[in-house]
Amino acid sequence: MKFIKITLAAIVLAASTATLAQQAAPKPEALIKWRQSVFQVLAWNSSRIKANVEGQQYNREEVVKAANSTAAIAASGLGSLFPAGTEQGKGWHDTATKPGFFQDSAKVGELAGNFTKEASELARIAGTGDQAAVKAQFAKLTQTCRSCHDDYKVKD
Repeated sequence: MKFIKITLAAIVLAASTATLAQQAAPKPEALIKWRQSVFQVLAWNSSRIKANVEGQQYNREEVVKAANSTAAIAASGLGSLFPAGTEQGKGWHDTATKPGFFQDSAKVGELAGNFTKEASELARIAGTGDQAAVKAQFAKLTQTCRSCHDDYKVKD
């Protein structure tokens, strides 16, 4: 049942993205807001998983929800939130994406593919309830995040 809900959410997100592509192009400020919001949701899910793998108590259901949400977002076509014209600007706050992100599509594509792969694997492993395996896979996933942030995100 949970898998069906996640799948439906991913389909709705994909359909929304396709609908947006068919409509007039959104303003850069809207795209920046959307991507900032998506990454806040990813950070929230990451904190939920981290609390479980590093804490005293492990809540399998919480980890599965967060991992499935992360995997769905990773597979949703995040690249469409980074079109030309959004290198600079403000969404909820100034964009933290470095201009090089928009110029190095091959490397960015590789990093995005790694993120999607590791997020999908985390969702699969989370279903097993094996805390040690989830912790190891979560480390792999966060390394993919770090790889992109190191090269393409303005430091806070």
